[in-house]
Amino acid sequence: MTTVNYNNKTQQLQTQKKEDFLVIDGVNKIYPTAEGLYTVLEDINLKVSEGEFICLIGHSGCGKSTLLNMVSGFNKPTNGVVWLQGQPITEPSPDRMMVFQNYCLLPWLNVFDNVYLGVDSVFPHKSKSEKRAIVREHLAMVGLTEAAQKKPSQISGGMKQRVAIARALAIRPQLLILDEPFGALDAITKEELQEELLQIWSEHQITVLMITHDIDEALFLADKLVMMTNGPAANIGEILEIPFSRPRNRRRIMENPEYYNLRNYALDFLYRRCAHVEE
Repeated sequence: MTTVNYNNKTQQLQTQKKEDFLVIDGVNKIYPTAEGLYTVLEDINLKVSEGEFICLIGHSGCGKSTLLNMVSGFNKPTNGVVWLQGQPITEPSPDRMMVFQNYCLLPWLNVFDNVYLGVDSVFPHKSKSEKRAIVREHLAMVGLTEAAQKKPSQISGGMKQRVAIARALAIRPQLLILDEPFGALDAITKEELQEELLQIWSEHQITVLMITHDIDEALFLADKLVMMTNGPAANIGEILEIPFSRPRNRRRIMENPEYYNLRNYALDFLYRRCAHVEE
């Protein structure tokens, strides 16, 4: 007689489900052009566990944003499938929210209403007081309670990006997608927002998929650094596991020799092994 340990089996299934939270399975993206078919991405395969923080890095034009657009549902793969919790992604959905570099705020609405608009559309059955409470909670989370009545033109770039992050998180997505969210900010503001993002991620254990051109940013934020090869027909060249314990301390990380080993390895990948070929 065979004895089945159902507790172990259940734990294995739960672990598998967590490990296969987001699966990019054999994805290609091909566009027709006047010169013929152009392959942007070829055979992309990636598994992201629930609660992981993943950074993607690569040269401009290698298809990073194209890949994120397929994860968000704004675009569809030519071949292959993107799965979220076992379901194929075929269109945008509130379970995936995207934050862009250029904020995408409505200039005629104040900070509060920019966030409220999204909450109102996703939670139509909640009362107005409940929706307003959600907005206040998420503005407080990014330190913008006092700026709630200001228009986007009256706040700084860093504050605008905080609004964009609050708006995305207020929808309560399962996956937060960030397309170079801090690329246009000055160094001090960028570091402040990196710290805030890590704190929010740690407290809420949301899964994050983020594009960056900044290796130092990736090494500070991510669990894994996914390094893309050059296009056309770009794919995932290597994945670096980031070994630093959490919570992370920027100064301690930068004093760690392993930080510079990883940094130099990523630089070598980008600028030697996958450098742009001069025509």
